[in-house]
Amino acid sequence: MAVGAIKGTTLCMTRFITPKVRDMAPREMTPDDSVAIEIDDFKDEFTGCATGECRVSVLPILFQISQIINESEDLTSALTLILGVMEERMKIARGMVSLYDRQSETIFIHASFGLTEEQKQRGIYSLGEGITGKVVESGKAVIVPHIGSDPGFLDRTRSREETVAKNCTFFCVPIIHGKKVLGTISAERVYASRRLLRQDVELLATIASMVAPAVELYLLENVEKVRLENENRRLRSELRERFHPSNIIGKSKPMLAVYDLIQKVASAKATVLVLGESGVGKELVANAIHYNSAFADGPFVKFNCAALPESIVESELFGHEKGSFTGASGLRKGRFELADGGSIFLDEVGELSLGMQAKLLRVLQEKTFERVGGNQPVKVDLRIIAATNRNLPDMVEKGQFREDLYYRLHVFPITIPPLSERGSDVITLADHFVARFARETGKEVKRISTPALNMLMSYHWPGNVRELENVIERAMILSADGVIHGYDLPPSLQTSEETGTSFGCGLDAKIAAVEYEMIVEALKTHKGNMTKAAEDLGLTRRMLGLRMERYKLSYKPFRRE
Repeated sequence: MAVGAIKGTTLCMTRFITPKVRDMAPREMTPDDSVAIEIDDFKDEFTGCATGECRVSVLPILFQISQIINESEDLTSALTLILGVMEERMKIARGMVSLYDRQSETIFIHASFGLTEEQKQRGIYSLGEGITGKVVESGKAVIVPHIGSDPGFLDRTRSREETVAKNCTFFCVPIIHGKKVLGTISAERVYASRRLLRQDVELLATIASMVAPAVELYLLENVEKVRLENENRRLRSELRERFHPSNIIGKSKPMLAVYDLIQKVASAKATVLVLGESGVGKELVANAIHYNSAFADGPFVKFNCAALPESIVESELFGHEKGSFTGASGLRKGRFELADGGSIFLDEVGELSLGMQAKLLRVLQEKTFERVGGNQPVKVDLRIIAATNRNLPDMVEKGQFREDLYYRLHVFPITIPPLSERGSDVITLADHFVARFARETGKEVKRISTPALNMLMSYHWPGNVRELENVIERAMILSADGVIHGYDLPPSLQTSEETGTSFGCGLDAKIAAVEYEMIVEALKTHKGNMTKAAEDLGLTRRMLGLRMERYKLSYKPFRRE
């Protein structure tokens, strides 16, 4: 309501009442009244101040609120006055101003009195949930004559357990601006007079309309910012958890040594060189180092040194100035500049040319560089993590890699063992990939058969973890009965000597491999009971014995499982 309208209001505040409210007829409230009564349900006439229940004393305060909003749009100052008026002048027992975050569809108590901080924190509602949620959803005020008898009153704050509070009247009015519901103002106290209740509802509705622009501005400037900051913190927390060394799959002795090195170097600022064959998980180790370091809150920029032509690498790493070459229409920051305050991961660093190695050496030594076409030094504060599958000492001997750069990178080397040296980690990783692909595809695969496990353990894994991941993904697609069998694996794995067979790649060999696996699965299912296994396979016990002899199988190991 405009300030001029407030000045012209009569002493009894009759002008605050809408035509619909004036048409309401008076009647006494009883416990049998409707649980939730909207303002339009009141029927009693409101004409004078004979009862002494006027709200004239709040008019100067309304004017003051209006001035504060008009001059500064300061929501905090306005709410301080509003809550003070509700508590001191209107004798409200509890008052709350709730705001609505549209992005998360969450309603929360922003300011209040009569509630402890713990109770205030519990006052969070979804759209349409409880009285407050319904007011935000509908945009209409709601009055609950007796909160103790209202099944829709949630008491989410758990502050109305005492008997007196249960006899209170609760009312809630929407804060609306531009046809958008931004929040609510709600209050509760014991009312002996419907006239006083009606006046208070109209008064808070007027205050809500006055404060609405400031609420909208606050939501735009603050709640959205807080929500984004909280989301950012949540995502960073998830990244730290995801890339924590303990969450890198594998518990073999070589990997435990790697975890120990990651933990030690993460807290330092030293340059790290991650070594290992292709597919061992060097990038995962780099992630673990960054997200558990002092640079974790900064950016983590990754660059594959072998992915781009040499002519582009310099611009990508160090950026360029406007007009430095054809097509350079503006200044562009390079990866080092983007990683300032965080970490940069240089994968396949052994693929850099000797010229780029010289420029990289300067960054390592001085933490400064110039953009392409520029002459102003750019200083950065970051950690460099490099990785390669090349033999750098051998490259140094051949003059393919700068010796001084090698020693600069080789401050803290971490060598990731190949999968063939990680023992039972193969099975752990295979089970992990099965579970992951099952979640992603919705296909239920319960286990990997024993012959298939033997094949996985016996294979030499030249492609390391990346190859194992691809093998399991293929097997998941081929599996038809919820089990990954040996014949679901690629032919290169089906030549395993671990099975006690000499399967080749011909038709007879493939049939023998399937037969072997079916016998093993039957014996495993029936715990070495040859009679039941034979029945399961549709064979006689004698026929099963002959086939087991062919594959050098015995029922005894299966009885121990």
